[in-house]
Amino acid sequence: MKNIFLCIFLLLLSTGCEQYLDTENLTKKDSSNFPKTEADIQSALISIYHELRKTTDGEEGQCFFITSELLSDDRFGGGGANDRRLAAVDLLLKSDENMFADPWRQNYRGIYRANFLIEQLAGMKVSDDIKKQARGEASFLRAYFYFQLCQMFGTVPLVISTKVENLPRAKQEDLYAQIGTDLINAIECLPAIPYSPSDASMLGRANHWAAEGMLARVFLYYTGYYGKKSMPLIDGTLTKEEVIKYIDDCVENSGYGLVPDFHSLWPYTNEYTAKDYPFVKERNMHWVGESGNNLESMFVIKHSTQTSWNDGTSYRANRICLFFTPREGTDMMSNFPYGLGWGAGPVNSKTYTDWPVGDLRRDGSIMNVSKEMPNYVWGNDRQMNETGYWSKKYASFNCIDENGKSINFYMKLYPSLDPDYQINNMQDIYVLRFADVLLMQAELKQDAVPLNHVRHRAGLADVAYSDENLRNERHWELAFEGLRYWDLLRWHIAGDVLEANQNNVKVKNNLVDEKMDFTGIKARIQATKGVLPLPKTQIDLSNGVLQQNPGWGTESLKP
Repeated sequence: MKNIFLCIFLLLLSTGCEQYLDTENLTKKDSSNFPKTEADIQSALISIYHELRKTTDGEEGQCFFITSELLSDDRFGGGGANDRRLAAVDLLLKSDENMFADPWRQNYRGIYRANFLIEQLAGMKVSDDIKKQARGEASFLRAYFYFQLCQMFGTVPLVISTKVENLPRAKQEDLYAQIGTDLINAIECLPAIPYSPSDASMLGRANHWAAEGMLARVFLYYTGYYGKKSMPLIDGTLTKEEVIKYIDDCVENSGYGLVPDFHSLWPYTNEYTAKDYPFVKERNMHWVGESGNNLESMFVIKHSTQTSWNDGTSYRANRICLFFTPREGTDMMSNFPYGLGWGAGPVNSKTYTDWPVGDLRRDGSIMNVSKEMPNYVWGNDRQMNETGYWSKKYASFNCIDENGKSINFYMKLYPSLDPDYQINNMQDIYVLRFADVLLMQAELKQDAVPLNHVRHRAGLADVAYSDENLRNERHWELAFEGLRYWDLLRWHIAGDVLEANQNNVKVKNNLVDEKMDFTGIKARIQATKGVLPLPKTQIDLSNGVLQQNPGWGTESLKP
């Protein structure tokens, strides 16, 4: 029976947000006539990458990245009074039975498309080099999608073909064996060509070095979370010594490195916002941009300027920035330098006050509205969990145009961009950057040298290697990048840290002074093992083959 290729229109994630590959409608294509050519292979690959951008494909914040952030101790749920899913995720509770249906579907769509291409490559009459490149990218992406599923849900069905089957959960060993084997296949298939800013043709695409870095991340998570010394592969075992060889190769030979100024990684330092944003202007900061000059950017999710509510393509924009920007008010200028957003993820004030003195990353990562936003209005649109602190890393940033109006700075870069604030954020999402690779190298080798390399950029003195120093450094360097919660889980300190850092923190809920209540979070971590509930729709579709995760019975957010 022919396998139907589930893709209608394909978009190319290429050297810039505005550049795409024109493709024909693929609804008439199946495994009998697609893919046949090199161009077909590219279209099939693009359809897999396409799933990366569906970060908020459906209802409020059903997204791996947003979920990861709200689960951490660095943010609260936020949003408005009716944003129950945001509040539920923050407390590791349910708001409804299908609150994670979208990331489940999104990741399995990506896996299906990767399976389809990998199956088809063997019989295609194209060069071996083209096949290897495609197999490497598809293997990397399949591993990435499965890793997200395993982090969120613990164990899930392992589907490595396009055959339709009703499968039970796979064992954790089998899932991670597949993930590890896929990443090693990607390393072997993708050429070890050092990165060069002069070649921007593969921005947003997986490469040899990203696969090495992602393998280290998976290894650290699996061995930490499950208390193992090695990780299974389909044919064999992956040891720490072998992972160290991969991470050393990445650090020494990839051509990637740290950009000199931490602030330049983030779009708030763009030239248009800088003119009216004293924090950036007075320090002469300059954004490194998203077109190839960023030596630190190893794998990112890119977004598209071609986005619209009318044709159902609003997901092509960066909706994460929309969620994590303060809520809209009557006066646009009161939010400046921010644009407008939905107010998810106000920053925990304790994260700000606990940040070490002298670390430039604190004010480079967190907006203290009392210092930087003199016209800030509290309680906009019934804002919940408001602390007076917001993240600067992923948010909508505006500039002042020639008419004195506050507009999204991306409209200066792409004048044809839709002015709707809900769909005009284009920022790249870092999946992997070089600073993370250095810190993983330090952790694997228990070596202070790469750790201190990261610290030096932050203006900090050397420290000796210790687990505490490594954990602190990962916190401050990678805060608000979707990694903190999973680090806490794999270090087996999540319950203690989440309770200690979040309980009794003062907030305003629609202008009412209250305190956050996390007295039950440690027990919730113990009951659920830190993983999330399977969507009831998937359990029902499986006719009982899938069972709900422990700890996810009737534990729900109170009305």
